[in-house]
Amino acid sequence: MNSSLLDRPQRWLAAWQSTRLALPFTWLTRLLLWLAFLPSGWVKLVGEPFTVLPLSDPVGYFFDAMHRTGTYYQFIGAAQLLAGLLILIPRTAAVGAILYLCIITNIFVITVSMNFGGTPVITGLMLLAALYLLAWEYPRWRSLLEPARLA
Repeated sequence: MNSSLLDRPQRWLAAWQSTRLALPFTWLTRLLLWLAFLPSGWVKLVGEPFTVLPLSDPVGYFFDAMHRTGTYYQFIGAAQLLAGLLILIPRTAAVGAILYLCIITNIFVITVSMNFGGTPVITGLMLLAALYLLAWEYPRWRSLLEPARLA
């Protein structure tokens, strides 16, 4: 990939990061995303049901089936809590943004495919926020886009 193409996002990012709003906005985004995963991740980690919808409701049926997986359900909760924690720590924020993006993309697709009412709007905004955090960390993962150099 052409180096100038890889430099362009970094120039845009540097321009945004030099504004007074950039850092507070980014920290607010990190905190809100962490808070969004805190209750849902904790409920899953401790093995409690995520919803009380009846099994006759497709969403209730889906979450009941996921809850019955046991360890997998708890793994999802642990991953949500880990992603939220990682985005709060500057040193691990890039890895956290990638993990968060993977999780929220799955949640967004589930909410859209199962017609969760207004929930796709919320999860869609969370998806955009995770993409924003990933863009914020672009200088840290940019090298992944460069061609491999043979020794």
